[in-house]
Amino acid sequence: MMGRLTGKRALVTAAGQGIGRASALAMAAEGAQVFATDVNSDLLADLAGRDGIETAHLDVRDRASVKAGVSAAQPDILFNCAGYVHHGTVQDASDDDLDFAFDLNVRSMVRSIQAALPGMLDRGQGSIINMSSAVSSIIGAPNRFIYGATKAAVIGLTKSVAVDYITKGIRCNCICPGTVESPSWHDRVAALGEEMGSYDAALEAFVSRQPMGRVAAPEEIAALVVYLASDESAFTTGQAHVIDGGWSG
Repeated sequence: MMGRLTGKRALVTAAGQGIGRASALAMAAEGAQVFATDVNSDLLADLAGRDGIETAHLDVRDRASVKAGVSAAQPDILFNCAGYVHHGTVQDASDDDLDFAFDLNVRSMVRSIQAALPGMLDRGQGSIINMSSAVSSIIGAPNRFIYGATKAAVIGLTKSVAVDYITKGIRCNCICPGTVESPSWHDRVAALGEEMGSYDAALEAFVSRQPMGRVAAPEEIAALVVYLASDESAFTTGQAHVIDGGWSG
């Protein structure tokens, strides 16, 4: 039985855990040949050898590494999932933190898109999916100044790429999740728990801001990734797809 992505090749960054990992598995299950990458190769160990998945080290902050990864993958689908969440207000934002965040959360996507576009244009098709956030130009969240600024930039770059290549068979969309369960999220809960004096109190603080009373599972975001990667979304481009459990509603 053919899947929705049969015959397509996908490159996923930050595929070692969380949304990236769930998306790599979901796209492979739908028939894609998935090139799952991460800067931490150890995180890819349990994906290696799975049907439809090839794993490789890729540093999205290094242009040569990005070019090599794209050259090997030749993707029809590019899922830019790598990113980092800084804690703090505008008064806490150092130049070093801003430089790091914009390089990892924004410029890394520019590098991968620049590398992948020529092949997509030659083939006359491509779906680019960028990881943004509900915390961006959509809503603000306390102590997320740098993160919100970078994720707002992702929405802007997504719309720009979409309009520039709309007649060339290239689609570009971004995904704006609310809080999603992942190892990095648990790390942020633990860090907040140290400030609040209790992990449980920090967990409640995160969950209470979600109207559904829970955070998302990475597989729920991966389902949207599959849709945007597939021909089912062929009339969809330049959109910021909010999937936040009603947080921004």
